[in-house]
Amino acid sequence: MEQVRLGWRDRLDGGVARAAGSLPVALQRLLGGRRAVVDGARPHPEVQLMLRLMALAPRPSFETLTVGDARAQIARQARVFGGRPLPVPDVREVAIPAPYGVLPARLYRVHPDGQAGGLLVYFHGGGWVVGDLDSADNVCRFLAGNAGVSVLSVDYRLAPEHRFPAAVEDAVTAFDFAVGHAASLGARPDAVAVGGDSAGGNLAAVVCQLRTAGERPAFQLLFYPATDLSRKHGSVGLFGRGYFLTEAQIDWYREHYLAAPADALDPRASPLLAEDLAGLPPAYIATAGFDPLRDEGERYGQRLRESGVPVEVRRHEQLVHAFVNATGVGRTGRAALREAAAALRQGLAG
Repeated sequence: MEQVRLGWRDRLDGGVARAAGSLPVALQRLLGGRRAVVDGARPHPEVQLMLRLMALAPRPSFETLTVGDARAQIARQARVFGGRPLPVPDVREVAIPAPYGVLPARLYRVHPDGQAGGLLVYFHGGGWVVGDLDSADNVCRFLAGNAGVSVLSVDYRLAPEHRFPAAVEDAVTAFDFAVGHAASLGARPDAVAVGGDSAGGNLAAVVCQLRTAGERPAFQLLFYPATDLSRKHGSVGLFGRGYFLTEAQIDWYREHYLAAPADALDPRASPLLAEDLAGLPPAYIATAGFDPLRDEGERYGQRLRESGVPVEVRRHEQLVHAFVNATGVGRTGRAALREAAAALRQGLAG
């Protein structure tokens, strides 16, 4: 894919963010200013400092931009916060056959010598509107290296050019391809997991619901998933302004993704609304304490548990939305992602 070019301000922002993230916690606390208590918790000093820096150097919020400009802004942010590419033994582009032609994907293999292991089919975040293989590149590299599994990152079709359920169809196509071609991807057919962040977590959860018979995902790794587009849960009111992801951005995503308001009631858009969750794969759900999507993600974990599905719901109480994309700055996001990688390794080991 085309490499994103960073301007001087992007490079400056990246340098400032890396410097701020490397400071001792005591100094981050001093520079970050007063941390408000919301719902009984305070942001981590590192997170508070990053939020303050973003407030001091504001940019147009992407819901005020054209879709093209919003995608370009997110691509630049991904380069700034993701950092330099982490080493993976073998990275290659993959063309997945689809009814309309080719679905692009990228494979990160940790066992290029032919040894079969686990495979994670990963769907990037971005509200089904922004994001791509490059915005998820270092997340996939990090998970591959720390979990010891290969990762197949999927460049599913985006809205508004391709509205719901196009992304769902692509997610299912990618999973079926991964199982059917597991050997060539360096994986065992019975060790193919699905995962994703935000909108990607939504798609991973939906794949698990649609593939309950025959070959199904062995595990689901969900980072702050969007699980209910039909209503706004309590955390939207608590954290809808000032904590990176905003309520206005959530509304913008929803309006671009859904073809009609009634689509929000379809479990393929809102997996929390599915009648029966029994028999779904084991899950690890990581949420952020200061995230508008926190409550719906945790409610989905609760429903899985009530349905007899093995699930661990891990709230990173002091973090904000999109922490998995901050592998290049600070320490908190990497620590949370490393914990998730351990859960994925264990989940695919049975």
